[in-house]
Amino acid sequence: TTRRKSLSLSLSLPRIESTQYIMVVSSSSSSPSNKEITCTAAIAVAPNAPLELAKVIVSPPQKGEVRVKITHAALCHTDAYTLSGQDPEGLFPSILGHEAAGVVEAVGEGVTSCKVGDSVIPCYQACCLNIDNVQPCKFCAHPKTNLCQAVRQWTGRGIMKSDEKTRFRRASDGSPIYHFMGTSTFSEYTVVHEVAVAVVNPKAPREKTCLLGCGVSTGWGAVYNTAKVEKGNTVAVFGVGAVGLAVIEAAREVGANRILAIDTNPEKFEAAKKFGATDCVNPKDFADEKIQDVIVKMTDGGVDFSFECIGNVDVMRAALECAHKGWGESVVIGVAAGGKEIATRPFQLVTGRVWRGTAFGGYKSRVDVPKLVEKYLEGKTMLDEYVTHRMKFEQINEAFDLLHAGKCLRVVLSMD
Repeated sequence: TTRRKSLSLSLSLPRIESTQYIMVVSSSSSSPSNKEITCTAAIAVAPNAPLELAKVIVSPPQKGEVRVKITHAALCHTDAYTLSGQDPEGLFPSILGHEAAGVVEAVGEGVTSCKVGDSVIPCYQACCLNIDNVQPCKFCAHPKTNLCQAVRQWTGRGIMKSDEKTRFRRASDGSPIYHFMGTSTFSEYTVVHEVAVAVVNPKAPREKTCLLGCGVSTGWGAVYNTAKVEKGNTVAVFGVGAVGLAVIEAAREVGANRILAIDTNPEKFEAAKKFGATDCVNPKDFADEKIQDVIVKMTDGGVDFSFECIGNVDVMRAALECAHKGWGESVVIGVAAGGKEIATRPFQLVTGRVWRGTAFGGYKSRVDVPKLVEKYLEGKTMLDEYVTHRMKFEQINEAFDLLHAGKCLRVVLSMD
């Protein structure tokens, strides 16, 4: 059967090369902690309500789990999306946050791929490759996807795999608090599955590399892995936030000949040009024309690749329809609200355009994130430029105000 073929494939796959910081250690060198920790977390109590800073009790890690002391966390629009109540998997009360960095504080039974003291980046997109005594799922074994399913059915319900319970509860009354995306990094301590922990170079500054847990990596990977943009290509980027800028940066690095940044906020265009955009287009300047028609005229028939970085289904259509007839491809990165559907005339696809999506830029997280950290340490990225604000953890609601107002790229919160 297909299932048996997939299983045999995963059994025969070689281990994927990674950096020297992905270490396999014996479980005896990392003793599991059986102590609870009381710390501060920002709790999402209800849709559209301010996060509540409160004391929570974090349980010790169980089998296959890791407890991480978060040192820095960044805000992402996905956090705001779930807080808005539009996320069909959104649960309340919960601890949001999925873009962070920290240090392993304790490991549970059987954990071999990381140890106490390791510098790590929690990854919402898990990866079950290269772990002793763990059979890779067929998704991790397949070279064309990064959509690991090892813990997905549990993280989507805000619980842990080993006992289908949470590791958070309120210190005041003991009531349980749900996890979010398997990471829950808006807490001084969190518990994640081993398959969601990327061990990285301890020399890397966590206040910068925390961004590699989601947005920036997603934008880079959409170019390198999903679209495979090549030198000389023409690219259109819809939405010039942090993800869009990461797409622009990567497109510039591979040698795209022309990079169009499309946004309704002209204040973002200076940053777009700094990251590599050659043209900036405001759809409001073309009230009588569809933006896709404008882009087609500007590019002699359309772009080789377009990227939607907003999560708006109408913009997704525009991004596809500005792709060049015969070979143009459009990549959906933005997450639309639950229940939304995309639409276009079938003839757009019949005439050679390709519509595809990407999650975490196609990176196999635990294997690839350490490599991205190394690239940063080599000075080959603009990662520092994405951090526009630095704030204390207790200012998290102010940080969300900046995010909603479009006045920041990334706000990094310090837990110190």
